[in-house]
Amino acid sequence: MIYYLLYLEWGLQDDIGAFNVFRYITFRTAMSTLTALLVALLLGPWMIRRLQQFQIGQEIREEGPASHHVKKGTPTMGGLLIITAVVLPTILWADPSNRFTWIAIGSTIAFGGIGFIDDYLKVAKKRNLGLRTRTKFALQIGVALVIGVVLATSDVFTTQMIFPFFKNFTPDLGWFYPALVVLVLVASSNAVNLTDGLDGLAIGSLLIAWTAFTVLVYAAGHALVADYLGIFTVKGVAELTVFCGAVLGASLGFLWFNSHPAEIFMGDVGSMAMGGALGTVAILIKQELLLILVGGLFVLESLSVILQVGSYKMRGRRIFRMAPLHHHFELGGWSESKVVIRFWIMAIIFALLGLATLKLR
Repeated sequence: MIYYLLYLEWGLQDDIGAFNVFRYITFRTAMSTLTALLVALLLGPWMIRRLQQFQIGQEIREEGPASHHVKKGTPTMGGLLIITAVVLPTILWADPSNRFTWIAIGSTIAFGGIGFIDDYLKVAKKRNLGLRTRTKFALQIGVALVIGVVLATSDVFTTQMIFPFFKNFTPDLGWFYPALVVLVLVASSNAVNLTDGLDGLAIGSLLIAWTAFTVLVYAAGHALVADYLGIFTVKGVAELTVFCGAVLGASLGFLWFNSHPAEIFMGDVGSMAMGGALGTVAILIKQELLLILVGGLFVLESLSVILQVGSYKMRGRRIFRMAPLHHHFELGGWSESKVVIRFWIMAIIFALLGLATLKLR
């Protein structure tokens, strides 16, 4: 909105040269980040109080670590704060004519809406169960399918799939592309959801992954940079950097309140929104497969659950003390803070490995 009014609508840059700065994506990304951080920090205390007034508190798994029982009743659904702090700055600082930005915003809100329903049912039932698994997956697939069809029918987006390390292997999936979108979005939203189990773990890991993807988005939107790095150029996607900046600012602001001991939890509304948004951005810049490496921590958390459930059903034995993986180490004697910080270190390693592949193509 600010960019549209000052630069596109009123054309103040013609009279005041300083307003030319608004045409630079780097400037607007920085302002979007700071605005999102400010929104999160200012709205955070108010939202915590409101959630407490409405008695929207977290329910704790009885079979979980005993140290978590003291967290029962901590305000949840803090993802509403994250979404607000992402959407408002993006609208303020991004070019409103850019369709990639609106796709990212729409995905964030849609997946956040599914998480909101899940959280609401948990609060209403006063137990750690929300939407039925089948219903949740059906809603996620529906949202992802809409996004996939929109992209597959777009005249500015290609349905080619890019393979890291294979520069010339870019098969066109055509009408099979929406299936890839469904796979990526459903997997990413649920992977982040599974990681959200300790104070600051999910949002800190997201912050690291989003930092890497902010760099990737900026590079993918600039032909010279993309050509130098050997990555696919997507015309117009550079504007999505403003959205990524808002996510970074919102994540930092939320971490202020979510750090141990957490004053608020993001809930499914936050984890699904951020997971869906991350997957959407990876799709828009044609780095769906690189998401597996950059988001390696989320992959490990998901695999631990899949292996645990599969092993128990097939052999009647568990592989881990408890799944997801962070609970395994907690029950092994690691303190919550130690688990979180060490998992953040792992997330940094995965993000650096992902960025390191840019010149290995």
